[in-house]
Amino acid sequence: MAKMDVLSQTGAAAGSVDLDDATFGIEPNVAVMHQVVTAQLAARRSGTQSTLTRAEVRGGGAKPWAQKGTGRARQGSIRSPQWRGGGVALGPKPRSYAQKTPKKMVRLALRSALSDRASEGKVVVIDGWAFDAPCTKDAVAALAALGIEGRVLVVAERSDENTWKSFANLGTVHVLSPGELNAYDVLVSDVVVFTKATLPVAAPAARKTAPAAPVESSDDSDTGEEE
Repeated sequence: MAKMDVLSQTGAAAGSVDLDDATFGIEPNVAVMHQVVTAQLAARRSGTQSTLTRAEVRGGGAKPWAQKGTGRARQGSIRSPQWRGGGVALGPKPRSYAQKTPKKMVRLALRSALSDRASEGKVVVIDGWAFDAPCTKDAVAALAALGIEGRVLVVAERSDENTWKSFANLGTVHVLSPGELNAYDVLVSDVVVFTKATLPVAAPAARKTAPAAPVESSDDSDTGEEE
């Protein structure tokens, strides 16, 4: 496992931590990241756009003029698509843009994104946030002490209310809980900041349990009972 220095909120060294190779040390799968991010952005679309067809536009029930004898092109309704004020042909209608993405692909995209940021030195681990009260000024000072600039993704525990409120007014900082971490937010951020408590760790190895010995069924003849 690769080691990474752990910093305090003031930028001082506070030890080191091992990064999980399965999360921060894989070869990024660009195709999977593209597919997952595309699906994630598509799911954000509301899909409420709608246009009126010729059947939904008000008016136009009568034939505008006779079929023959006028010298003009035949018309059946003034609400046909070629008329001004008419319906829209093949226009958008409400629909869902959601795409189904396998969970394994979602996890692989996240690990690929984290590995990409780690390989570029854009992952920072601190021992913890120590805001006594919500304060935007202290949050700005902490980022400056850590030498972090640009768009920042802070992964903080949901219970750490002071941290969430301290970064809330900073437009370049996005705060997520560990369960909300996703490939898109990692890729659009210049720096990802974890605490030791929110840093992804290796999953524990599955415990192998020995199969239970088969239980022999009792026989009436063994117990001496008569039928």
